[in-house]
Amino acid sequence: MDGMVIIGAGECGTRAAFALREAGWAGPVTLIGAEPGLPYERPPLSKPGEAGVRRKPICDAAALAGAGIDYRPGTVVQGIDPAARRVMLAGGSLGYDRLLLATGARPRRLACPGADLARDFRSHADAEAVFAAARGPVAIIGAGLIGMELAAVLRGMGLPVTVIEAGPAPLARAVPPRFPAALYQRHLAEGVCFRLGETVAGIDADGVLLASGGRVPAGLVVSAIGVAPDIALARAAGLATGDGILTDGRLVTSDPHILAAGDCAAVALPGGGHLRQESWRNARAQAEAAARTMLGQGQAFAGLPWFWSDQYDLGLQVAGLPRPDHATILRRQGDAEIAFSLDGGRLVAAAGLGPGASIARDIKLAEMLIAAGLSPDPDALADPAVALKSLLTTTRAA
Repeated sequence: MDGMVIIGAGECGTRAAFALREAGWAGPVTLIGAEPGLPYERPPLSKPGEAGVRRKPICDAAALAGAGIDYRPGTVVQGIDPAARRVMLAGGSLGYDRLLLATGARPRRLACPGADLARDFRSHADAEAVFAAARGPVAIIGAGLIGMELAAVLRGMGLPVTVIEAGPAPLARAVPPRFPAALYQRHLAEGVCFRLGETVAGIDADGVLLASGGRVPAGLVVSAIGVAPDIALARAAGLATGDGILTDGRLVTSDPHILAAGDCAAVALPGGGHLRQESWRNARAQAEAAARTMLGQGQAFAGLPWFWSDQYDLGLQVAGLPRPDHATILRRQGDAEIAFSLDGGRLVAAAGLGPGASIARDIKLAEMLIAAGLSPDPDALADPAVALKSLLTTTRAA
């Protein structure tokens, strides 16, 4: 019996290994990680403590050993032979009954002179290098979630920060416009400088040269222009790929013995097309779904897209996929605000921004309304005096 092999020891791959055991699999489980050390969570990397960058373990060595998981850190996979069902390693090969690709994503690369002078921000080693070098003016290229979160942290450290963004506004992807605008104003109030609508012509030891002819002085330049799914192994093995490793609803790739999950997986949607999600929760949910499918117990994955971001004392959460053509209902609660997205009267998404965790409970209740496929009364959604929990009960009854 060759057993189950998982390539990728991030949140998704590690959770899948334990999920196999929890579902009753008693055969071999091998978890292969490219990075040294124990598996760790990525979200805390952008939130260093007094002791520096936090490496928060997903599990400890005792848990891996207790579950009978053969963990192989610092191991580079050289290829996959689907016909022979073998994973090729530097010191030999490893057979599998089922293989899960949880290879995650890699930072997108800048294409300009001096691009190698910009630091990425993806791994624990990246985070340590960035914060160790953060002693003077910092230029961040990219105003997505990572770029904006990093800007907030570095301003909190008292450093001058300039964010360079090719688009007209920060956080333009998958977030209702009112919330990026509010976060942008908060960053401005905190002293962050923005260069919007600017592209990078080059990077040198003194900073960033803009295509417009301007220059942003910086002792540290961070590239935060997003990530691309890590599909190299899948593509070389002949699996179907696009914006990710293409899977059916059960997370099975074009090879019936190979699955993909997490940031690298583009999962088939019931109405056609594929969706790839990059979030901690999705990694965990797909890991558990993949484990069930590997054991022949799987069903179509139906996890709701969700992500969050903490910037200064503000918390942003988005559940579902809000679109510009959706009807929007606003609910204001003190300093917090939630935007509900309706499609033909049905609640399909919700986004909120507020101090701390002030919107967390209502976003969770909104997720329950969305999952139930309900069409709440718009006036009740807008009224902060009406508890969302009561809407869940009354709408179901109606």
